[in-house]
Amino acid sequence: MTARDRFFLDKSDPDSWRALNGLAGAVAEAAEEAGLGRAVLELVNVRISQLNGCAYCLDLHVRYAVKAGVSTQQLAVLTAWREAEALYTDLERAALAVGEAATVLPEEQERTAELAEARDALTDAQFSALQWAAVTMNAFNRISILSRHPVRSRTAAPRTPAPATPAPSNGSGGQS
Repeated sequence: MTARDRFFLDKSDPDSWRALNGLAGAVAEAAEEAGLGRAVLELVNVRISQLNGCAYCLDLHVRYAVKAGVSTQQLAVLTAWREAEALYTDLERAALAVGEAATVLPEEQERTAELAEARDALTDAQFSALQWAAVTMNAFNRISILSRHPVRSRTAAPRTPAPATPAPSNGSGGQS
């Protein structure tokens, strides 16, 4: 890959990048004022990044989510959050539904029903802040995807992959 092949959209127009970051800051303030904790926003950011396939944003926001108190179990099953209902609060489920509806943009009838159900668990301020958060995260995802922002390893030594499942025990301490 040549230097010409690498085009970082965020660096090509710093004023627009700063404006998007300003929007993100305003959205974060609105979310906080609406009583949405950082953990809820980061769950939504991670889910949106999963849906968009943005590796850079996934790497970044999973770290932020852990720092905000999201459990590793919640993150591990986030793609199946509807089936893991007991792991998420009503507020988290409503927030995830809003994030998905704003990202996937399903047909109007499905989207309207999904948002109406989510809205029952949210205040107007929360509903608004979550939609703005989803719009903003989608914009960041697209910038990172178009720029092909690299995900850099944070480990110094190469890792040996763990087995997919633990080896079965035959009850003899590992000896046959």
